[in-house]
Amino acid sequence: MSTVEDFFTHHDDWPWNPPRPGRATFHYLIAVTEGELRHDVDHVTRTVTPGQWLWVRPGHVQCWHPPGAARGPFILFEPDVLRPDLARLLAPLTAHEAPAVLTPHPDDTAWLQQTSFQLLDEHRALGRRPLDIHHALRRSLLESLLLRLANSPGITPIGTATAHAGRADRYGRFLDALELHFRELHQAADYAELLGCSVRTLSRAARDAAGKGVRELIDERRLLEARRLLGVARWDVRSVAVHLGFSDPANFGRFFRDRIGLTPAAFAAGEAG
Repeated sequence: MSTVEDFFTHHDDWPWNPPRPGRATFHYLIAVTEGELRHDVDHVTRTVTPGQWLWVRPGHVQCWHPPGAARGPFILFEPDVLRPDLARLLAPLTAHEAPAVLTPHPDDTAWLQQTSFQLLDEHRALGRRPLDIHHALRRSLLESLLLRLANSPGITPIGTATAHAGRADRYGRFLDALELHFRELHQAADYAELLGCSVRTLSRAARDAAGKGVRELIDERRLLEARRLLGVARWDVRSVAVHLGFSDPANFGRFFRDRIGLTPAAFAAGEAG
């Protein structure tokens, strides 16, 4: 754990010349207390202002912008640091598709910032107390922080009772299945069968939760992965097509061009440049 300003100081010549995207393998959680932070998450530039939090989750492609006046605590943690019971409670917050920028409830803002600085202080207190106590304190502070962040607008807590609770649960299970199977399953009927419901029922759940059809959500996930592999990972077009289950590179090329406006090769060349 560190601060944004310390991170910029330690990386005064990287990655600013020029910024290079990379794929996160753990959670990046940044609270902005002063200034403004600009950061790319999955090819979209996010602007984070005081009181807001940036969350880059494992698997996301991120790219730093040149350092500015942003200040605040910078927390990194691995996915398996959360106990299973807590991970279940925090699933809507840690999910791959959860918002990259969180705006906590106003009543929580000051508490969250204070707790994040307490976590930073404990991180820096290595050797001040027994190691097992030190680790337990850090874990406790992190868990408290995440549980309060889960109260942020736009995050639906597990177990929330609503008129559409059944559909929301079905949509959540669809997203979990999509994350596991988007490479080989590409039809709404595939996911309806997995979830034990009709295509119509699944479509209704997707429309209620996301305002989009099931096939559109499947295509968006495949497209996101294609952009990641062509850009950061530098895969060739044929390999990406095979990985994402296209019958041949030409079909993949049409799929990609229709949605991005560029051929896969042109997109890859632009990312490399």
